[in-house]
Amino acid sequence: MNRSSVTRFFTALLLPALLGSSLVVQADDATSGDGPRDIVRIAVDVPYPPMEYRTPDGKLAGFDIDLGNTLCERAQFKCEWIVQNWDGIIPGLLARKYDAIMSSMRITEARSRRVLFTDPYAQSPKVWVARRNSDINLENHKSLSALSAGVQRGTTQDRYVTERYGDVLDIHRYATADDAAVDMQSGRLDLVFLNYPVALDTLKIGKPDSEFTQLGPRIDSPESIFGKGNAIAVRPRDRDLATAFNKALDEVYADGTFERLMHQYFDYDIRPPSRR
Repeated sequence: MNRSSVTRFFTALLLPALLGSSLVVQADDATSGDGPRDIVRIAVDVPYPPMEYRTPDGKLAGFDIDLGNTLCERAQFKCEWIVQNWDGIIPGLLARKYDAIMSSMRITEARSRRVLFTDPYAQSPKVWVARRNSDINLENHKSLSALSAGVQRGTTQDRYVTERYGDVLDIHRYATADDAAVDMQSGRLDLVFLNYPVALDTLKIGKPDSEFTQLGPRIDSPESIFGKGNAIAVRPRDRDLATAFNKALDEVYADGTFERLMHQYFDYDIRPPSRR
């Protein structure tokens, strides 16, 4: 075999592998921070009404879904929503299962070490819920001994209850806030600490016929636990995506779209302090 034949032989042998490598790089760049995006996959934890939930026909709906679709439209992205449980939502982002998280995730120092957050877009308070006519006194720690309290695992609610009441309360941690509410309804818990909109929806606090009531004021501090508000999370390298979302957020706040969406779902203000 002469030199020309050898060259042709190895070119034929290596060309498919080289082309395959090139295609892998291009596919990777389509969802990285290095190039333009046409499709953005967004993870969401369901159910968490009215932020995100499924309609009777199985479709995703809620404030975060509507706002996310609006932001993608403004940024000229095509959105694909991916349901992911809360426990694995950040690991799934870092493993490239999706490109962003938009699931009422609070900006916290610990999370900021792992993901890149956009500017905050909302802020919902937390509340303690007990049975109506309960004599539980949260200010008297000794009186809380042996009482059971439910929280969603891995949330700022979990951290708050653990740090403030972990020495007295019997804390039960759940995969979803809905699971905690179900155990409260069944009588297996004395208290739950939930996001306010979840408590309104699942336990009907504030309704005259509800067997549950808000205990104490709404809670949204300290910032060291609850952060600066809810934001969209992306991988640290995806600054272009965060920038695009921030630009779209500025637009929907400036033209009144955010407030119109907010009033469709809430009768109170969920704007973070930086947006008021």
